[in-house]
Amino acid sequence: MLKILTGPTAVGKSNVAIQIARQVGVEIVSADSMQIYRGMDIGTAKPSLETRREIPHHLIDILDPWEAYSVGRYVQDAAEIVRGLELEGKESLVVGGTALYIKALTEGLFKGPGADWGIRQELEGVAREKGIHYLHGVLAEVDPASAQQIQKGDLRRVVRALEVYQKTGHPISSLQQEWGGHYSSKVQGFKGSSVPATLMVILSLDRRELYQRIEERVERMFQEGLVEEVRRLMAHPMGLGRQAREALGYAEVIEYLGGKMTLPEAKGLIKRNTRRFAKRQMTWFRSFTGAVWLEIEEEGPEEAAKRAMEILYP
Repeated sequence: MLKILTGPTAVGKSNVAIQIARQVGVEIVSADSMQIYRGMDIGTAKPSLETRREIPHHLIDILDPWEAYSVGRYVQDAAEIVRGLELEGKESLVVGGTALYIKALTEGLFKGPGADWGIRQELEGVAREKGIHYLHGVLAEVDPASAQQIQKGDLRRVVRALEVYQKTGHPISSLQQEWGGHYSSKVQGFKGSSVPATLMVILSLDRRELYQRIEERVERMFQEGLVEEVRRLMAHPMGLGRQAREALGYAEVIEYLGGKMTLPEAKGLIKRNTRRFAKRQMTWFRSFTGAVWLEIEEEGPEEAAKRAMEILYP
C-alpha cells in the first residue's frame, strides 16, 4: 500500500516525516518538484545532508537546475522506487507538497493532447510582444478556472492551458475534472501498472499560524543565504532552466538581481506568493478523496508524527 504525507508549504511535513522515519524505519520518497534540483537547497527547504545520511531520501538532487522534468517521469520514478523498496521488504513514505505529482501518482496521468510546437511558439511570441499578463488575460476569458489557479508569471502553464484549449475546444480545467474519462487508470512502475491502494494524511494548520510560519521561513531563507545561492546558480554557464526559474523564491530573487526590484520588495513578494501558493495547494488537497486530514495546531513534530503514524502505520 502507498503511504503519503502531504500538506501546504511550511506546515512542517519534513519534520513530521523525519520523526516517523526514525520510529518506523521508512525511507522517504520526495514529492517536491523543486527539491529534485542540485544546488537549490535553501529556497526549497531541502532536508540537510546530515538528515539524508541518517534517513534515506529518494528523488532529491537527481537533476541539474537547467534540466527539465515532467509529472509523467515523476510518476514512473516514484512508482519504481516504492515498488523496489517493497520488494526489499522496506516501508516507504511519499512526502511533499507538489499536489500534481501526488494526484498523478494516486489517480493516474492526464491524457491531454500532445505538444503542438507551432501553437506554443505562436503563444510565446504573443507573450514576448504583449507580455505574459496579456496572455494570462486571454486565458482568463476562455478558461477562468485555470487562470485562477495559474500564476500570471507562469508562462509554461499559461501556454499549455491555451494550447489545450486551441487543440480541443475545451478548457483544460474541465478536462481535468473529468478525471476518470481523461486520465489513465495506469500508473507505470506498480505491480500490474494499476493505481495503487493508498493511505494519505494531509497536515493542516490554522491559516494565521500557517502564514506566520511562511513569514518566518522566508526570513530564515534570506538569513541562510538565499540571494547568494541564486547568484551562484545564475553564474553557472548553463544557468537555470525554465522550470527551475519558476520556483518560489528563486524567481523573485532573480528579478532582484536583475535590478527590477529592491531586496525588501523581493522578500515581500516571496511571502505574498508563498501564501497564495499555500491556498492553491489546499484547493488541490480538497479534491483528494479518501485522505485523512490531520489538524496539527501548534503541537510539535513528535506529537504530530505519533498521530500520523496511527493512521499510516496502525
